[in-house]
Amino acid sequence: MKLSYTPFHIGSITEQHRILKLPKPLHPLVSVFRLEDSMHHAEELNQNFSLGFYCVSLKQGFKGKFKYGYSYYDFEEGVLSFLSPNQILANQSEEEYEVTGISLSFHPDFIRNYPLAKKMKEYGFFNYTANEALHLSEREEQMIGKIFKAIETEYQSPIDAFSQDVIIANIDLLLTHANRYYNRQFITRKTLNHDLLTRINQFIDEYYEQNKALTQGLLTVEVLADAFHVSSGYLSDMLRSLVGQSAQQYIHNQLIEKSKLLLASTNLSVSEIAYQFGFEYPQSFNKLFRNKTNFSPLQYRQSFN
Repeated sequence: MKLSYTPFHIGSITEQHRILKLPKPLHPLVSVFRLEDSMHHAEELNQNFSLGFYCVSLKQGFKGKFKYGYSYYDFEEGVLSFLSPNQILANQSEEEYEVTGISLSFHPDFIRNYPLAKKMKEYGFFNYTANEALHLSEREEQMIGKIFKAIETEYQSPIDAFSQDVIIANIDLLLTHANRYYNRQFITRKTLNHDLLTRINQFIDEYYEQNKALTQGLLTVEVLADAFHVSSGYLSDMLRSLVGQSAQQYIHNQLIEKSKLLLASTNLSVSEIAYQFGFEYPQSFNKLFRNKTNFSPLQYRQSFN
């Protein structure tokens, strides 16, 4: 199937309902619907598309592939997925499929004046790719299902002065549990993640040993994440769970340790070392080195004399 290069943007929840052949939403900024009632193979979804709102879905019995970036993922039972506004999604299923579950959509404006709006940036899983979705245990799935049901019940009830408060409180609870379960998933996948960490270290070593920084520039989180087909957010959270550092911190610390070795064992100038690691300006390398060690590169070199 050939995908459109320019993503089709679904800007409103009302438009989402129209595309999925659902009745009009009961509220323009929030919606809860059963996945089995929607038209997932609608023509508009057979291309790259994005949403103008958040979407959280508990999916079961899915037989189809979704692609985020370069990664494909086959959804299975008990999978909780998250989409943030403007995230690119592509339906890669070559055949019609049946899926059951429940989906929640809410616009950023719905939570704008609530504390939850500021907390959203803490939930990195909204920027994970689909192959990094949350796999739920039976007990976790039951808990998440109850919260979804509470949101659905309130959504379908007559609107009063407390409706928005109740829905947002339950969304907050849902995301708190998701955060908790993701931490559990990092623990249960610790062996797999340690293997990934080994390969990351090997990649970083080869990047500098083969002088790739000279042609490809400074090693970034995005470059590292792309190399292992994971999102930048997932990579950072995984590294935090293993070594207590974000991906950016880990890359910087590896770079500093390698630069210390060159400063101590070679006659390369600071500018040459900075250039070798991909820095366009030596001042940027000097600043990073001082921030990490409390010494300038020259002061560090002189300490060996």
